[in-house]
Amino acid sequence: MKFIALICATVYTIGSFAQEACCAATQSFAQLGASTTFKETHQLPKNGVNEELQGSWVNFKTPDQRTGRGYMVKAEKPSTKYLFVFHEWWGLNQNIMNEVERWAKEVQGVNVIAIDLYDGKVATTREAAGEFMQNADEVRIRNIIQGALEFVGTDAEIATIGWCFGGGWSMQAALMLGNQAVGCVVYYGMPENDPALLATLSCKVVGIFAERDAWINRTVVAAYEAAMNAADKAYETYWYDAEHAFANPSNAIFDEEAAADANEKSLEFLRSVF
Repeated sequence: MKFIALICATVYTIGSFAQEACCAATQSFAQLGASTTFKETHQLPKNGVNEELQGSWVNFKTPDQRTGRGYMVKAEKPSTKYLFVFHEWWGLNQNIMNEVERWAKEVQGVNVIAIDLYDGKVATTREAAGEFMQNADEVRIRNIIQGALEFVGTDAEIATIGWCFGGGWSMQAALMLGNQAVGCVVYYGMPENDPALLATLSCKVVGIFAERDAWINRTVVAAYEAAMNAADKAYETYWYDAEHAFANPSNAIFDEEAAADANEKSLEFLRSVF
């Protein structure tokens, strides 16, 4: 599988966030939505219902004069610590809501919010998921993330985590958050490999990758690691003998053993940064 190389440099002016951004990382992954092989690799999600949901939907203004939304579980006591969660190509579905609930229990004292990058659209078929991801609006997504940042405030300490499509956006969000970013976890998402952009990164990155992933493979990750080294940034990388999307419990290819180990490493990291 060859990645579609998209090289673009666009000036995004989003509220107080303005930068010359290369969209190659996010766009190259988004274009995988057109790949039949990529779509067929993803099993249809099993949206198990969680009867003990503690969270609620929140809305926030975005710099493009629209409204963004997220699913949020607040910490038991008022806290300025936040974990931003980024969904897979399916959208902010029940599985992601369940993940928010789980992380809120496992990382105490932290507000956990899943940010809806699709503005309410949720895919139930591979075809729809591919279309949503392929047509994802880069500028709109950055506006949504900036709106979430303004929603939590300038005193917030923020870590990010995401899977697949959301894994790439976990890293992009960490770059957008500036000095408010305290940690970033990327599960088999497209990592940034531009040293100039990574030079602005203010937190450590933990990468979780799969040996049998045909897309986010050793070559892709090696380029990212070289760029991180060039930018003198801290990172840890973990590889698992598993398939892409192995950590999704609603996926038929869910690898319980690998997912548990990856979760433990991610959890240890997140606990250490807050």
